[in-house]
Amino acid sequence: MVQRPAHHFLLTSLVLILAGCGALNWEREPPYILVASWGGPGDAPGQFQDPTGIAVTDDEVFVADARNSRIQVFDKQGRFRRSFGEQILGRPMNLTVASERLYVPDFFRDMVHVFSLSGKLLHQLEPPDGFDSPGGVGVYPDGSLLVADSYGQRIVHLANDGSVIRQWQGQGYRAGRFNYPTDVAVSGDGSFYVADGYNDRIQHFGPDGLIVHKWGGPMALNIHGPFNGWFATVTSIAIGPRGDVFVADFYNNRIQKFSAEGTFLTSFGTKPLNGGHAVLSIAVDGDGSVWSTNLSTHRIEHWRRP
Repeated sequence: MVQRPAHHFLLTSLVLILAGCGALNWEREPPYILVASWGGPGDAPGQFQDPTGIAVTDDEVFVADARNSRIQVFDKQGRFRRSFGEQILGRPMNLTVASERLYVPDFFRDMVHVFSLSGKLLHQLEPPDGFDSPGGVGVYPDGSLLVADSYGQRIVHLANDGSVIRQWQGQGYRAGRFNYPTDVAVSGDGSFYVADGYNDRIQHFGPDGLIVHKWGGPMALNIHGPFNGWFATVTSIAIGPRGDVFVADFYNNRIQKFSAEGTFLTSFGTKPLNGGHAVLSIAVDGDGSVWSTNLSTHRIEHWRRP
């Protein structure tokens, strides 16, 4: 993680007014409930050192075990099945499963690895000018990719041969600019959502690639905070089966849920241990339940609606 910018004392009076009247604390849905967890620190099967990404299929859970430089696979009861990538991966990040393939952005090796679900390396992708620490991938039905190129301050649309179709780039807080984007998710209507990391916001782009709207803090202008609908560094994003948007709000130690239009619905999470942070990456299952990685305990957590 890079050091946060230091200009977050604007609009203090507005924050106090809204917080005092309760306008920032209303939930439209009850929080999700933790129903299962497994793991712990280490390098044995079923243990993790910094789980940084997670993805699910109908019957399996894939975890990016970053400091062990591997992918671990489990059944949905947490029983270890297999691992792979130990001789290939540097620091795997947010994972995506699409069309029976696992997409693994590699923060250290500056490429996207594409594996079969059994663990066979199929190919590796990077644009002609290279990536600079990619953090997340969204996949279109045609197999092309959107990649959050974190230190490159851009989102890159790649064909499956690595050629660049389009890109959105530039550092800043204006709409369509980024401040270390960490992840990207493609919605069923062809639009996409960007976890704009240190801008503490979500940006929503339409199927035509034009900005639709953004949210997070006052006017989504890179002001972090603990209130509902605000963020303190977004590190992962996922779309639910009904189009809802789930966001890993890292320094606030929670997952926030929104409608597709950005209306806050609920938040949930666990208390971090040892001064760490409790949620880094998330995935949403076909039944609407949520899976997350807990960085402070090196564990996997499974959440359901009450």
